[in-house]
Amino acid sequence: MDTRKEQERAELHRIIWNIANDLRGSVDGWDFKQYVLGMLFYRYISENLTGYINRGEHEAGNAEFDYAALSDADAEEARAGLVEEKGFFILPSELFCNVLKKAPQDENLNETLEAIFRNIEASAQGSVSEDDFKGLFDDIDVNSNKLGGSVAKRNERLVKLMNGVADMKLGNYQDNTIDAFGDAYEYLMGMYASNAGKSGGEYFTPQEVSELLTRIAVYGKTEINKVYDPACGSGSLLLKAAKILGKENVRQGFFGQEINITTYNLCRINMFLHDIDYDKFDIAHGDTLTEPAHWDDEPFEAIVSNPPYSIKWDGAGNPLMINDPRFSPAGVLAPKSKADLAFIMHALAWLATSGTAAIVCFPGVMYRGGAEQKIRKYLIDNNFIDCVIQLPDNLFFGTSIATCIMVLKKSKSDNATLFIDASKECVKVTNSNKLTQENIDTIVAAYAGREDKPYFTRLVPNSEIAGQDYNLSVSTYIEQEDTREKVDIVKLNAEIAEIVAREQVLRDEIDRVIAEIGGEA
Repeated sequence: MDTRKEQERAELHRIIWNIANDLRGSVDGWDFKQYVLGMLFYRYISENLTGYINRGEHEAGNAEFDYAALSDADAEEARAGLVEEKGFFILPSELFCNVLKKAPQDENLNETLEAIFRNIEASAQGSVSEDDFKGLFDDIDVNSNKLGGSVAKRNERLVKLMNGVADMKLGNYQDNTIDAFGDAYEYLMGMYASNAGKSGGEYFTPQEVSELLTRIAVYGKTEINKVYDPACGSGSLLLKAAKILGKENVRQGFFGQEINITTYNLCRINMFLHDIDYDKFDIAHGDTLTEPAHWDDEPFEAIVSNPPYSIKWDGAGNPLMINDPRFSPAGVLAPKSKADLAFIMHALAWLATSGTAAIVCFPGVMYRGGAEQKIRKYLIDNNFIDCVIQLPDNLFFGTSIATCIMVLKKSKSDNATLFIDASKECVKVTNSNKLTQENIDTIVAAYAGREDKPYFTRLVPNSEIAGQDYNLSVSTYIEQEDTREKVDIVKLNAEIAEIVAREQVLRDEIDRVIAEIGGEA
């Protein structure tokens, strides 16, 4: 393990924790996260733009050049070119570092910041990047009473917030800066996911589960055309593909849709914080099931998702749905009260012929009857299910349920489904379970091997699944190992007989001693 990196990470977490303590009294955890992320994002794009411009000038021989020291009037001349290249523009006077210098003396800091956030969004208006920047700062309300009852109090806290974000050591841009930004983001999300659970619409997927899903979805590939998540939350699953393959190996970029506006904003911010350029991601806002935004971008070579469990959807209540090409092949819609298999059908419809989808599922969808059973029948009869993995319980924030992963493929070489019982592949951390790197490697190796291993994996012919009424529960096909001690009854009886005999000898001996003592008396 890289000790320096670990020290830097610990220092970064300490600073975030300090900001949290400074603001904790005034802003509740979930809102506080938006403020820190918003300010972190503002700092990031300020430094990203400055670094980009400075590098260009230094390479051209202008070694002393610093964009942050330029006048606004001189900078204006570069606006159009920069919007085209970077997707946005910030005047030197509005850069994070310059606003920070004046912040303690700025009695109107809240208004200054509000105007700057508006200007950054406006700089993208009318350009290709407009959708990526629109409303990005909506959740950082610098005039909110949550920051303080008076303008002076609010500004005092904003100064603390800016100083805290400025203190984060994010390295220089040639030295893994992006990791530090991404790590700060992930730490904040983790800090609040545990106590906020699903509040604010945030279904947080732990990093280890993200890694497992993504490694399965890209298994055997060194590059993919694009990655897609139909319920992308804050985008952590999409970004795992960049981490595992290298972002340049996700050739056409990152696609996702999110129904919750706050989380949708966080997702776009997260893309920027991980140095994914505006023309390499397309995150949409809205209901994926009834208003899918990426008809023109499918099919996708890798699909990863942890959709919300058993939520309500229009289903049969919307006459358009049964004729929708994503759902019609199964001949039946997922129940109105349980949209789980609608997400599965949607992912399958948009999956490339050579692609893989790995989706976290609520266990009920694997065995319930009715419409869900008919959809499973469609999936098995058409040989679309590659693998079903039973995960340990207590892996996710806010739920103790033992979830599963369903892996979908359109081009399989066998007419069978692999079942993996990974329910024991974890370590216990306080009240929850966690997948270690070794657990992840073991599961991925089992997925790749596609072989039978007692109590762990079994490749089941689809005809056998049909014979089980299309039940896809892992426990139906893999028996649990009996870890109870085996008892040899014959041997045990012999031992008992021996003990009884020995006891009798002792009794006789005691009677004899008592008789002797009595005789002497």
